[in-house]
Amino acid sequence: MKHLIRHIVLLCGLPLLVAGCMKWDYGDTEDFTSPGEGLFITNEGNFQYGNASLSYYDPETKTVENEVFRRANGFKLGDVAQSMTIRDGIGWVVVNNSHVIFAIDINTFKEVGRIENLTSPRYIHFLSDEKAYVTQIWDNRIFIVNPKTYEITGHIQVPDMTMESGSTEQMVQYGKYVYVNCWSYQNRIIRIDTEADQVVDELKVGIQPTSLVMDCNNKLWTITDGGYEGSPYGYEVPSLYRIDPETFTVEKQFKFKLGDWPSEVQLNGAGDRLYWINKSIWSMDVDASRVPVRPFLEYSGTIYYGLTVDPVRGDVYVADAIDYQQQGIVYRYSSEGKLIDEFYVGIIPGAFCWK
Repeated sequence: MKHLIRHIVLLCGLPLLVAGCMKWDYGDTEDFTSPGEGLFITNEGNFQYGNASLSYYDPETKTVENEVFRRANGFKLGDVAQSMTIRDGIGWVVVNNSHVIFAIDINTFKEVGRIENLTSPRYIHFLSDEKAYVTQIWDNRIFIVNPKTYEITGHIQVPDMTMESGSTEQMVQYGKYVYVNCWSYQNRIIRIDTEADQVVDELKVGIQPTSLVMDCNNKLWTITDGGYEGSPYGYEVPSLYRIDPETFTVEKQFKFKLGDWPSEVQLNGAGDRLYWINKSIWSMDVDASRVPVRPFLEYSGTIYYGLTVDPVRGDVYVADAIDYQQQGIVYRYSSEGKLIDEFYVGIIPGAFCWK
């Protein structure tokens, strides 16, 4: 559902995206001090409504603080919070349709810098203190940025991708190479030489790989959504793929059913167990020879939209978008599937980031 909605946005909202500009209205601020471990939740908000937000959850005390970015900084986060990454005590919050990445102190939630003038950023991946890649939708370039100066320093051209429909998404590094899944109207994983800042190879998989992770055996996993009925790019059975990054070949393919809509492949902290959404929540050992017949969590008629696993405790967190209009809910389950906690966050909780 997440990706289908974005294809509708792609067809209807591109002129506004290009022309739009977020206005930052400043107001009162609050002081926060949240040392120790915790979980950030990026709430996308509704496209072009400017109601994205950031929530923070303490697993130990089971307390949640919503709108922490706005409350700490005195202005709203912006339009469509896509993802968040932490490096050296700084959280990098990628706000897609506001064309910006905010750098925040992860204990006080206050802004310490921002990267602006991006097209439509999706994810950020750090190569060093002074170099990072930013993937994009509606742009056939991956931006190279300097996190110290918050400046765009260059671009990586992605071959055979149009400005109007293509996207680069999640990034995983293995050695000197960064692997990227190309989702929107694409069917491939690309390999980037980080020394040359060039795409040097690609691997064809199924239609629209939605996410990318690397397990404890240094194997890449991606899951494809198969497109949708009537899509100009095609419609097929979605699949889960295991890829060897050394040979850059598919080692295993697990097929689902036509009409399934799998997404959000994730790993536990040990990297030996996969989780994903396909209406229900599913789980599988990385060495399994087939996908399970029974889900980890049964489908309950709601919209499971985001997923993460506590890297220390092993608890599974599931974001429920409900109806895409009201506050979403995050459910916390034990590794055995027992409900531990549930709490309200912002509108359309979509991604998580562990502190």
